[in-house]
Amino acid sequence: MVATVIPRVARPPAVDELTLADTDAVRLMLRGDSVIDWHKLAFSDHEEVDRFLRLNEFDPESDEEMGRLEDLRADAVDYLSRAFAMAIPDEVAADLPARDLFLVASSSGPHQKWACVVLKVMHIIHHINGRQSLLKVSVSDEVIFREIELKVLQVVEQLRAAGAPLTEFEWSRKPRDSQITKLLAKRSTLAANIYDKLRFRLIVPQYADLVPMLATLSRQLIPFNYVVPGESVNQLVDLREVLKRSADSSGALPLEVPYNEFSGPEYRIVNFVADLPLRLERLISRAELPPELSHVVFVLTEFQVCDKATSVRNESGASSHDAYKARQHERVRMRLFRDKDDPMTPD
Repeated sequence: MVATVIPRVARPPAVDELTLADTDAVRLMLRGDSVIDWHKLAFSDHEEVDRFLRLNEFDPESDEEMGRLEDLRADAVDYLSRAFAMAIPDEVAADLPARDLFLVASSSGPHQKWACVVLKVMHIIHHINGRQSLLKVSVSDEVIFREIELKVLQVVEQLRAAGAPLTEFEWSRKPRDSQITKLLAKRSTLAANIYDKLRFRLIVPQYADLVPMLATLSRQLIPFNYVVPGESVNQLVDLREVLKRSADSSGALPLEVPYNEFSGPEYRIVNFVADLPLRLERLISRAELPPELSHVVFVLTEFQVCDKATSVRNESGASSHDAYKARQHERVRMRLFRDKDDPMTPD
C-alpha cells in the first residue's frame, strides 16, 4: 500500500482570508451545483494548481502522472473534435502543457473559454476511467472503505495539528440492515443511490467556524470538482455571506428546508457528498496494476458539518436519531402493508 499524496497543511484561513477559489468551492459544497456549468476557474498561480492536482491524486512532480494528464487532454480534444466538430485552438489542444490549462481557464485571455471546455471534458473522462477501473479490480467494500477512512483520518489529524477549528470528529459505515430500511423507505429502491454508506461528521466550536472549515476541507481533502451535484443540503450557513464576494451574487438566498422527510423540524446540518479520489495502489499492489487502468478510483463519501450548539440541539426531542429512526420505520411498515394512509401508495 502507498500513502496518499496530501498537500502540505497550512493554518486554516480566516473568513477574511478566503480566496475567490475558496469561495467558489464552499459555494459548490453548500449548493450542490456542477462544475460543468462553471464558466471560469479561479487559480492564481502554479502553486494553487499543483495543490488542486494533488487533491485529485495527481503528483505534479511525476512525469508519468503528468503524462496521464496529457492523455486525458488528448482524449478530450479528440471527443470534442469528433462529437461536435470543434476546432480547438492549438495552444489549448496541444501546445501548452495540460497543467497550464487551469491557469488559462482562470484568465481573461482569448483562449479562456476553450480551456474551460477542454477541462470539463477531461474531468468527465477521468471520472469514467476511475469508475471503470474500480469495477475491473476485485476489491471488497471493506478494503475500499478502510482506505478512505485512513485517508480522511490522516488529513484530519494534520488539520488538527495545524489549528483547524474542530471540536469533534467521527465516522461511520451504514450497516446492512440500515441500508435495507433506507431503500424500503425511499422512492428509489436502487442500492446505487445510497450515498451515505460511508459518512464523516465534523463538529466545529462556533457557527463562525463553519465556512473556514468547509474552505479548509476543500483545500486539503475534497476536490471541489467531485462534490456530487444535487446532493448538498445547507440548513446552517447564510449563503448571502458566502456569495457576497462572488461576481454573480444577486439578492437573498434563503436556507434550504429540511432535506429528509424523516428529520425533525428543527434539525439543521450542512451535508454534502463527494466522490473522493483514491489511488488504486492503495487497493492492489503496484505490480498487479494493469497499465490500461486509471491510477485513481472514486468512492462516494458523505460529509456532515455543523457547530457544537447545533449538534447538541440535533440530538434532542424530535430531532434526535431515535425519533428519526421511529419515523422511518413507521414509513416502511406502511409501505410494506400498502397502508391507505401511505402518501407513496397510489390511489
